Amino acid sequence: MKPPIAKRIPHLHEIHGDVREDDYYWLRDRNNPEVIQYLEEENRYYDEIMRPLEEQTEQIYQSMVERVPESEEQVPLQHEPFFYYSRMDKSKQYPIYARKQAENREKLSDGQEEVVLDLNELAEDGEFLSVTLQRLNNDHNRLAYLENRDGTDRYTIYIKDLETGELLPDQIPDVYLFSSLEWSKCGNYIFYITVDENQRPYRLWRHRLGTDVESDELLYEESDSTFTLYITKSQSGKFIFVLSRSKTTSEVRLLDANAPLSSLQLFDERREGIEYGLDHWGDELLIMTNEGATNFQLLRCPLNDFDSRVVLIEHSEERYLQGVYPFRNALIIFGREKGLTQLWVLKDKELKRITWDESLYSVSISSRQSYEAEEVLIQYESLLTPKSTYGLNLLTGEKQCLQVAPVNGQYEKSLYRQEYLWAVAEDGVKIPMTVVYREGAFEEGPAPLILSGYGSYGANSDPRFDPYRLPLLDKGIVFVTAQVRGGSEMGHSWYEDGKMQKKRNTFTDFIAAANHLIENGYTTPSQMAARGGSAGGLLVGAVANMSSDLFQVIVAQVPFVDVVTTMLDSTIPLTTLEWNEWGNPQNQEDYFYMKSYSPYDNVEAKDYPHMYVTTGLNDPRVAYWEPAKWVSRLRALKTDHHILVLKTNMAAGHSGPSGRFNHLKESAACYAFILDKIGTNPLSQ
Repeated sequence: MKPPIAKRIPHLHEIHGDVREDDYYWLRDRNNPEVIQYLEEENRYYDEIMRPLEEQTEQIYQSMVERVPESEEQVPLQHEPFFYYSRMDKSKQYPIYARKQAENREKLSDGQEEVVLDLNELAEDGEFLSVTLQRLNNDHNRLAYLENRDGTDRYTIYIKDLETGELLPDQIPDVYLFSSLEWSKCGNYIFYITVDENQRPYRLWRHRLGTDVESDELLYEESDSTFTLYITKSQSGKFIFVLSRSKTTSEVRLLDANAPLSSLQLFDERREGIEYGLDHWGDELLIMTNEGATNFQLLRCPLNDFDSRVVLIEHSEERYLQGVYPFRNALIIFGREKGLTQLWVLKDKELKRITWDESLYSVSISSRQSYEAEEVLIQYESLLTPKSTYGLNLLTGEKQCLQVAPVNGQYEKSLYRQEYLWAVAEDGVKIPMTVVYREGAFEEGPAPLILSGYGSYGANSDPRFDPYRLPLLDKGIVFVTAQVRGGSEMGHSWYEDGKMQKKRNTFTDFIAAANHLIENGYTTPSQMAARGGSAGGLLVGAVANMSSDLFQVIVAQVPFVDVVTTMLDSTIPLTTLEWNEWGNPQNQEDYFYMKSYSPYDNVEAKDYPHMYVTTGLNDPRVAYWEPAKWVSRLRALKTDHHILVLKTNMAAGHSGPSGRFNHLKESAACYAFILDKIGTNPLSQ
């Protein structure tokens, strides 16, 4: 079967005196039957290409399924009078959320389980299901949750009566997928945020239970199209914070959760470039801000005087503050130092870092814990250590391991290795890389290797344990993640140095990482694959144009590759929100800089690696037409005979299919393609 050929319809667009030819602009119209026909032809071609790899795909998939534990259960989190947790059964696609009533953790085994929400009962065979936020009222007898069945960012609020198991008639559509739903303390009101036609969260509403949604009161509308709106509740439960934010600026309003009919109170009006967030602690508000502090500092102020601010934790060039968790007896600070996530405890004016045995790890604090807690749950993992839950006693400072996530099948940690490497970028900056492999992987010389990266929005690529990676490690595959600029692994400036007019650093950092791995004998170009998703798809797409000879395979999942066209169109979801990330191409300087790296605009007549590209028809974050146009142009111009496939999920969005096993099936197919092209046959080992 020959690869599909999308017809070329000339479309010229002139901006800043530059005429852009876009022969595949017509693929934007999903209502055009020819567009759907083309995507389906690409799917049939994908199926044809993958048919000889069916046995390899199934072998990889089954090896992953074998790693799924018979049962998994979170360490229960106490919220009086219940302990809440989620669990997974091996036969199930989705988690089950449950609770037990008990006086303390030691008596949990005596408690009777009550299922709060079973997502497997909500799901129908083959149907997409996403449930994001779940919020309990103060009396623990009603659960509000967000549900979506098409992969977009438009969710519906449902409210479940936990005493009867029935759903209340209150159903609210068009709600954003996260940080968009909170209860008043009395439990008679819920506050929620809806999205506009571009799926931007922008309106805050108040709903009284039992009343018509049409009568809900609009409390605030964010009119600036470069800002989004979110709500969160303070750790103490006293306040609901209403956060307006862009990529560079924030503004917070407060609502007394005990007085749901009260007015919003502005804390500090927005000022360009100033970011801050709030929480409540005793008689004070805590302010984490970048004002005069690139890596942020922590201030405090009295509840009755917002202008009277005192520094609690000073700014440091070495320490990047990212979050604060107030408890009655102590503060826990989350941030980064020396490239790694860290937790500090502030007690009696002394800041003390929590230490760990491994030199490479990720650590975080479980969210939404009780303000009154004396024991706080902490999550820890590394490339070698499964996710582990620790209990930290805030009174004594002692930490105790409560649970290590089970790994099904044989796993001997001592047989694997993790490393922290440093490549040197073209401007002399050192770029960190995390590496994991099985002992002996390099006995016969350079090894097959998958290099991943992201590098946008300040998001971090931290070391995580993945049990489904073990079968591939056991076959000698090496996994490397390049922590390129555009993330914030090395501090807030690491992010600033990989955005806007410095975006090319993200791509050249990744190229430097690949060259370092080749020059130091870890792998060779014929054995290396590059992999990235979303903005990481932009990364590997740009690298495909800049240094295609470094890789045998490039995997771009839901890739953001048509940067200029997307950023020119303010009707597309997320566009206006991201002008401070990529630039606004209405500005001449931004336009030509974007065009210099946009993967779609820089496809040329040359050889490219094998390429595996995915997208989702309902994706609101990266529209399906971006990868579709990119693949079409690549097919028309590339001069090699390498395989190029495009897989479109016709019933899902940015995150792909829902359900654990559906995700594993897609991962197995991707890995089968990679291993086939880098010369590693899973059936031969």
